Amino acid sequence: QFPFGRRLPCDIYWHGVSFHDNDIFSGQVNKFPGMTEMVRKITLSRAVRTMQDLFPLEYNFYPRSWILPEEFPLFVAEVRMMKDSDPSWKPTFIVKPDGGCQGDGIYLIKDPSDIRLTGSIQSRPAVVQEYICKPLLVDKLKFDIRLYVLLKSLEPLEIYIAKDGLSRFCTEPYQEPTLKNLHQVFMHLTNYSLNIHSGNFIHSDNVNTGSKRTFSSILCRLSSRGADVKKLWSDIISLVIKTIIALTPELKVYYQSDIPAGKPGPTCFQILGFDILLMKNLKPMLLEVNANPSMRIEHEQELSPGVFENVPSPVDEEVKVAVIRDTLRLVDPQKKKRKDSHCIPFIFQIFFIQFHNLPDVRMKDKQHKHHSLKLSLKLKFYLKLGLCQTLEHVSEANEELLDAGPADRPEYDTTKSPEAGLPSLCLKQVFPKYAKQFNYLRLVDRVAALFIRFLGVKGTTKLGPTGFRTFIRNCKLSNSNFSMASVDILYIDITRRWNSMGIDHKESGMCLQAFVEAFFCLAQKKYKSLPLHEQVASLIHFCEYHLAALDEKRLVCGR
Repeated sequence: QFPFGRRLPCDIYWHGVSFHDNDIFSGQVNKFPGMTEMVRKITLSRAVRTMQDLFPLEYNFYPRSWILPEEFPLFVAEVRMMKDSDPSWKPTFIVKPDGGCQGDGIYLIKDPSDIRLTGSIQSRPAVVQEYICKPLLVDKLKFDIRLYVLLKSLEPLEIYIAKDGLSRFCTEPYQEPTLKNLHQVFMHLTNYSLNIHSGNFIHSDNVNTGSKRTFSSILCRLSSRGADVKKLWSDIISLVIKTIIALTPELKVYYQSDIPAGKPGPTCFQILGFDILLMKNLKPMLLEVNANPSMRIEHEQELSPGVFENVPSPVDEEVKVAVIRDTLRLVDPQKKKRKDSHCIPFIFQIFFIQFHNLPDVRMKDKQHKHHSLKLSLKLKFYLKLGLCQTLEHVSEANEELLDAGPADRPEYDTTKSPEAGLPSLCLKQVFPKYAKQFNYLRLVDRVAALFIRFLGVKGTTKLGPTGFRTFIRNCKLSNSNFSMASVDILYIDITRRWNSMGIDHKESGMCLQAFVEAFFCLAQKKYKSLPLHEQVASLIHFCEYHLAALDEKRLVCGR
């Protein structure tokens, strides 16, 4: 652990909070630039909404959302309209501060007039969503699922999902929201950091009981009741892939800004925490994505008033140790070098950036206190990771994620010498494995590629007016009905509106979200009779065709 940085190069850098914890020029980093910003509640909601505009049926796993304060009038108007069209509709909404964590600042309301607009919402923007009133209950309790997802690569896109996760329970029996119980957080909010303070919270050494259990134990229980667990897993995989597809366009803009193409730099990977709620009909709904999921494998137990002791948590240990161990196995920098050898030790130089209290890392900084990565893992944890074991290339041909039984556990294979003692991988690849089923959704990725092409200056994330005009000109989008003066007006109007929302004032110019809006506008003008996703796809093809022709012409001229 190097709290003050380290000059010597390493194979893997394990940062506590973000990509920018330390300057790095080579190796691999466990954070993507921009990921922390991308999974904030407002940014995530905007990214998913863009995909909902294109593919409403494919992205119906995210609750209807409004961004406050800018969309408060729209929220009021839409709720009034829906109530007028269906007088029996009795909604509940949940308000989540954009930068909140661990349940901080979350509250439920029955009517838009109940939103606390006095000052705080102006200084602390929020997302308001339809509250899911009919969740699946186990033992009469509401719960959510924390699934661990490894984004191993952005280009090409490579995604892995852990075969097991955590189920985190409320500590009071659930009742549908009423004016009387709206404020009972232990009934409605599944956040572990809230419920641990409930007198009903149960710490258990058994993964099948208590207030925190393994997800596989829930699946086993559902399977015994006749539920289609394979379909549930399939729906969860689909949700994860679609969510990451929504996030990748802007992540690529951040990536090229911090690690410009053609320059030496590190590669990135990241473990994400997906929080998912199951509805009564077993439909998974995305609650949020955590860029820095807690990797603590113990919990605090109060021995006497004010005196706490860290006690091992078997549930956390079972799930999290496997996730980190197998992440390191998948990003092993020596893997390629070992293709023709069998017994080279699996040794890493791993660079841990650590802040504040050593060795117990729990970020105290207000801005990042929710990004707590437990780096002071005990000796037992390191032994479980198997960092001193040797590797082999495990054949995964017969290890289908959806075919794995809900209560399956990794089996130790002692017959194969190089990896004797290490279990089979708990992380299963879902992309590009299922790429053919989802590639049609990656339209905004291609729009982002156009945006990045015309940024011009390396290291920037915003498009200037000259770059936008060049894009229009090179793609032959201007004509007698759409002059360059109209192009300038479109640029100014959209850019000004996005900048007024408080979107990154560090640079002037058009951000990716504004460019996407402008692109959709151009597509609707050019292909009026088609659905939006076909309009956008047609314009992308049109632009890519003209740019390819331009590149070919330049290549010929160069010769």
